[in-house]
Amino acid sequence: MWEGIVLGASRRTNRPPQKVDAMPYRLLAANELAEFLRVLAHPRRIQILAELRSGERDVASLAKEAGLSHSSVSQHLMVLRAHRIVSERRVGRRVFYRLRAEQLADWLLRGMDFLPPVDQQTDELRKAIRKAQSKWSH
Repeated sequence: MWEGIVLGASRRTNRPPQKVDAMPYRLLAANELAEFLRVLAHPRRIQILAELRSGERDVASLAKEAGLSHSSVSQHLMVLRAHRIVSERRVGRRVFYRLRAEQLADWLLRGMDFLPPVDQQTDELRKAIRKAQSKWSH
C-alpha cells in the first residue's frame, strides 16, 4: 500500500524526489502480529483456547470448565471469532466452537516455557503453571 510513494517532489524546490517505504513490509507484518497477540493477551481467552485444544466445545461446557459465566465466555468467543481465531458451528440453538488452527493451543502451551525461571517464581505460581501445562497438554 505504501510502497512506491514518492516524497520530496515539490514544484518549489529543486530537490530530487525520494522514494520512501513509509510502511515497510516488516513493520506491516509486525503490526499484524502485535494485533494478533493483543487479542490473545487476555488470561481468560488463553484459558478458553487451551480448553478448545481438546476439540470442539459449546459455550456451556467452556463456561463450566473455565469457571466463567455464559455471557463472559460468549464475549471472549466473539472477539476470537472476529479475529478468525475460532470458528463456530450451529446445531439448533447450540453453538459449538473450535480452533481454526489447532496448533495455536500447542504454541500457547509451549509459550509457558518462556516464563521467568523457576527460582524467580513463587511456589504457588510454579505449581499452577505445572498443573495448567499438564491439564492442557492432554
